[in-house]
Amino acid sequence: MSMESYDHAAVEARWQEAWDDADVHRTPDDVEDPTYVLGMYPYPSGKLHMGHVRNYTITDAYARYRRLRGDDVLHPMGWDSFGLPAENAAKERDTNPRDWTFDCIDTMKGQMESMGFGYDWDREITTCTPEYYRWNQWLFRRFVEEDLAERRDAEVNWCPHCETVLADEQVEGEEELCWRCDNPVEQRELEQWFLQITDYADELLEDIDELEGWPDSVRQMQRNWIGRQHGTHLPFDVDAADGSAEYGTVTAFTTRADTIHGATFFALAPDHPIAEELAETDDAVREFVEHEADPDGDEPNGVETDLVATNPVNGDELPVYVADFVLSDVGTGALMAVPAHDERDHAFAEKKGIDVRPVIAPEPEEGEDPEAPDVSEEAFTEDGVLVNSGEYSGLDSEEARERITQDTEGAEEATQYRLRDWGISRQRYWGTPIPVVHCDDCGPVLVPEEDLPVELPEFVNTTGNPLDAADEWKQTTCPDCGGDATRETDTMDTFFDSSWYFLRYVSPDLSDAPFDLERANDWMPVDQYVGGIEHAVMHLLYSRFFTKVLADEESLEHREPFTNLLAQGMVQLEGEKMSKSKGNVVSPQRIVEEYGADTARLFMMQAARPERDFDWKEEGVRSTHQFLNRLKDVVESFDADDAASGDRDPIDRYVADEIDAAVAVATDEYDSLTFNEALREAQSLVRTLRQYDEHADVHAETFERGLDVAVRLLAPVTPHLGEELWQELGNDGFVAEAEWPDADVDRETVEQRRNLVENTREDVRQIVDVAGIEDPERIDVVVTPEWKYDALEIAVESDADNLISELMQNGEIREQGDAAASYGQDLQEEREALSKTLAPDAEYEALEAAAWLIEREFDAPVRVVRAADADDDVVSKAEPGRPAIDIVE
Repeated sequence: MSMESYDHAAVEARWQEAWDDADVHRTPDDVEDPTYVLGMYPYPSGKLHMGHVRNYTITDAYARYRRLRGDDVLHPMGWDSFGLPAENAAKERDTNPRDWTFDCIDTMKGQMESMGFGYDWDREITTCTPEYYRWNQWLFRRFVEEDLAERRDAEVNWCPHCETVLADEQVEGEEELCWRCDNPVEQRELEQWFLQITDYADELLEDIDELEGWPDSVRQMQRNWIGRQHGTHLPFDVDAADGSAEYGTVTAFTTRADTIHGATFFALAPDHPIAEELAETDDAVREFVEHEADPDGDEPNGVETDLVATNPVNGDELPVYVADFVLSDVGTGALMAVPAHDERDHAFAEKKGIDVRPVIAPEPEEGEDPEAPDVSEEAFTEDGVLVNSGEYSGLDSEEARERITQDTEGAEEATQYRLRDWGISRQRYWGTPIPVVHCDDCGPVLVPEEDLPVELPEFVNTTGNPLDAADEWKQTTCPDCGGDATRETDTMDTFFDSSWYFLRYVSPDLSDAPFDLERANDWMPVDQYVGGIEHAVMHLLYSRFFTKVLADEESLEHREPFTNLLAQGMVQLEGEKMSKSKGNVVSPQRIVEEYGADTARLFMMQAARPERDFDWKEEGVRSTHQFLNRLKDVVESFDADDAASGDRDPIDRYVADEIDAAVAVATDEYDSLTFNEALREAQSLVRTLRQYDEHADVHAETFERGLDVAVRLLAPVTPHLGEELWQELGNDGFVAEAEWPDADVDRETVEQRRNLVENTREDVRQIVDVAGIEDPERIDVVVTPEWKYDALEIAVESDADNLISELMQNGEIREQGDAAASYGQDLQEEREALSKTLAPDAEYEALEAAAWLIEREFDAPVRVVRAADADDDVVSKAEPGRPAIDIVE
C-alpha cells in the first residue's frame, strides 16, 4: 500500500465517531479519585488559534497517556464566556452578546472535535448561562456573609476606552495600559465591591513554597505581586520651615531603618493630603501635582516645599519634597529618603543637589575598621556595618534595624504588602449581575438565595454602564423592608467566573450547590493544569484565594486548586507571536484539512518542550506528515507469515532491546510532560524498525512487538492513526483503552548501552576518516579486560585520597603491574567525572547486537572480540564503555 493512500480525513472522522459512540472519554460520577487533567478553558472569541491547539494538545496527550497507564481520567472542557470582547462584538454587529458567544462556541467546539480532543462533553460548562452564574452570585453572598467582601469608595483603575474598572492585575507595564485594549488607564473615585484577598495575603505567600509542581517563574511572580515587606513605621513631625504652621506627625514605612542617619530629605506622594493642602496655596506645588508629576516617567521628579520633617532618631530637619516616585498606595505615601543607599533616592538627590551621606559600609576584613563607601556615582544598597550613625555605629544592619525600632519613640515594626483587595465591580453588561439591591432605608441588601439567579435583562446597546439604562430590570423591591429599591448595575469581573470553574466540572448539573462537596474532596485538586503564564497574578492567584476561602467556609479539604502547573510556550511564526494585527496567523483548520489533525498535533508536540516557545514551520509539518505516512506503510506492509520465527539472532536482540529502551525512556518523558523527548523515542523506534526490515530477515515476534509498541507510544499524540494501526495489527478494542507497554529495563542501563554503541560507531568513523581508509576489509571491536571494570568500580565508589594504593589492594589488578598503575593514574586524574558502565558481559552482548549498524554503515564485516582473544597491544587501548577499534584494510 503506497503512502499516498493515507486519507486522514476519513480516518479521523471514523475514529471520532467511534469514540463518541463508545463514550471512551466519559468519566462516570462513581469513579474514585480520577487523575484530573485540565487546560485553562478558552474565551469563545470565534475560532481556535494555534495557542489553543497547543494548550489542548498537551492536556489531551497527557490525559490519553494516563488512561493508557490505567488511570480513571477527568478531562473536561468549558467556556469562559462572559467578557467585554463579546459585548463589543455584539455592538459592532448590532446583535446581542449571547447569540454571538454561542455562535463562537459552536465553531470552536467543532474545531476541538476535529482535532480529536478527548473531552467528557457531558461535563461542559458555559459561564454565561444562568445555571452557572447563579453560583457566582451564591459565592458572592458567602463572601459578604463572611466579611470577605465590602462596598466602599475607592480610587480605581478606569479604562476610558472600555468604559470599565480594572483590577491592579489588569493594568499592564510601566505605561499602565489596559490588558484588553492597550489604551492608557486613568484613576477615578468610584464606589466599588471588593473581595478582601488581602486577608489571605500571608497564607497565599507562604504556601507558594509548597507548590513544588509549579514553575519557579510563576511562583516568583506571585511572591513579587503579593510583595510582603517587613520593616519599620517611623514618625516624622512635619512643620513649616519658618515655624508658622504644624502639619502633624507623618508616618513613613522603611525596610532600612538602619540607614536613618543618612536621610537627607523627606518625600510625599502628589496625592498625599499634605501635598494636596499645599497645592491650594503654593503655585509651584500645584503646577507639579496637576501637570508635571509622572509616576511612570524614566526619572524621578519633584518639587521642594517650605516644610521640614524632623528625623525622629537624630533630630535633623529634612527638607520636604512632593515627588512623583512616591506612591500613595505603596507604604504610607511618605518616605524618608537616603540617597547614599537607595538608587531612586540617589538619582533624585543628584538632580536636586541634595546631600548624599553614606552611613552603611561594606563588611570589613577581620581586624580592620569599616570604611564608608564612595557613593558619588551610585548608591551602596547592600546591608553592612553602620558608620556615621552615632551610638549605632559599628552595628551590623540587621541588629541596627532592631535597635533603632526599639529605641525610637513612636516607631514600631510593620509589614506591608503590594497586594491590594480585588475590586470586582465592572460597568459592563456581559457579566454576572452582582446580587445586591440598594434601598434608601436599608442600604445595600443581598438578594436572598431563593431568588437567585438574578438574570441579565435583554441586551442594552448603549455607552456607559448598560445596566443603568435597563430601567424596568433595575427597579425592584427591598428584600428586607419591601420598599422601592434599585438593583446593583455593576457586573462581576469575569475572573470571578474562572476562580472556581474547575470545581463545577466535578458536578456540572448539580442544582442545589455550586459543587458536590464529597466528590470535590475526592477528585480535587487538579492533578495537572496547563495554561499561559500571563495568568500568573490574575487567574492563578484568584483561584488559590477562592480555594482557601472555600476550605475555610465550605469544608473543602484542600487549600490549593492545582497540584502541578505547566505554563506552555507560544507558537510563533518567524520568531514573532502570531496575531491578526501582524497578519502572521496560521489557521489550525487549514492544517487539519490539508495534513490532518494527527500531523498538526505531532508536529506541535515534537517541536519543543511544551513550556518553550517554538516557530511554526510548514516544512516541519510536511515532514511530520511524511513520517505518519511511512509509519502507516510499514505497518500495513508487514506480513508475519513472511518473517522469520524461532530463536533471535544478535540483530533481533538489538531491536528487542531498542523496543524496551524506547518504552523505558518514553514513559519517563511522558510522566514529566516532556512530550518532545517521548516522541523522539517513538520516532527513533520506527526508524530502527524500518532499518531492521531493510537490513535483515526480521524476526516476526520482535518486529510485530516493535510496531505494537510504536503505535502505543504515539497514540496519545496521534490518536486517530493510532486507532487505525492498532486495528491493522489485529488488536481488539480501542488503543485509547489499551495498556501502556512495559519494559524490563531501567533508564540508566538504556543510556549506558546507547552511549556505548554510539561512542563505538563514532570512534570507527574517526579512525576511518583520519587514516583515510576507503574500503575496510574487517572491523574488530575489542572489549576491555575485566580487571579494568573492577578498577573503575573501585574508583567510582572510593573516597580514599590515594586511589592507586587502594586499587593495588586488589590482587587481580595488582597482577597487571605497570598497566594497572598507568590506568590507576588515569582514573585518579579523571576521578570527578567517572561513572559506572555496563558490566563486561553486558557490554560484549550490546556491542555484538549492534555490530550490524557498523556493518551497514561501512559495508564491512564486524567482529566483537573479548580481551582474551585479541592482541595485547589492541587490548591495552580498550577501556570500560570505550572498546578498542582495530580496522583491517
